[in-house]
Amino acid sequence: MAICPHDTLSLVDGKAKVTGDDSLSCGHCLGVCPEKAITLSGYQKMTQGFQTLSLQDEPIAPGDFNPGSLVQLMASRRSCRHFTKEPVPMALLEDLVQVGITAPSGTNAQLWSFTLLPDRSSVECFAQSILDFFKKLNRMAKRAPLRTLLKWLGKPELSHYHENYFDRIEEGIDCWENQRWDRLFHGAPCAMLVSCKNEASCGAEDALLATGQILLAAHAMGLGTCLVGFAVSAMEREKAIREAVQIPSDETVHAVIAMGWPKERYHRPTVRKPVAPRVVRMKET
Repeated sequence: MAICPHDTLSLVDGKAKVTGDDSLSCGHCLGVCPEKAITLSGYQKMTQGFQTLSLQDEPIAPGDFNPGSLVQLMASRRSCRHFTKEPVPMALLEDLVQVGITAPSGTNAQLWSFTLLPDRSSVECFAQSILDFFKKLNRMAKRAPLRTLLKWLGKPELSHYHENYFDRIEEGIDCWENQRWDRLFHGAPCAMLVSCKNEASCGAEDALLATGQILLAAHAMGLGTCLVGFAVSAMEREKAIREAVQIPSDETVHAVIAMGWPKERYHRPTVRKPVAPRVVRMKET
């Protein structure tokens, strides 16, 4: 009863009873009960449902896992931009979805969705739709009078795009059309889109937390991954792209992951900019 976040349970005649009319269905009560007296219908345990992994049905208590090993895994994961042509088994991709839903979710809504593009042909079709969008955007950005007018009207986005991304996108389009060099998905044999219902209280956070779990698990499985931010940006602005990959109108895609077997090997962790936390000690006024 003490760990129930919504006071759904109370003691009645010496037994815990459901007396509240609101529940997060978080499962805290199920996990903490030493007698296994509580079940939640319509759910499966987070340790079940995997095809390529075998998990023990026991939680790892705080402090019972080597934090150095965890940080080593995090520091070892890199964005992969060189993939082999070898396909990724569907069972692995489906298990990565199961990994994703172990992430925290605001108010335990779990309103995320995972869309798989399981083969290279699907990835190429998707990439073509993304590049078609940026070709149209670049044609607009080439027009200096239009950039100037929009900036004058208080809409500097096109000028900013032209200054920071135009040349890079032009190069990527040329590589794709004239050299068949995939600068967007880097030749990945498959991809995953992570989206969330717009009604979710923390939709972006939920999707990105799930994405982080997936990236780490993929590395542990031997896979390489790379986030494709240009694809997310294009889908925000082009309804036809979302429809082509069957994203419902009430969902937003927050991450697109290129995925496959890496054709590169790192011999040591790389570097990060040093950072110091901002420490704030607040007092009542």
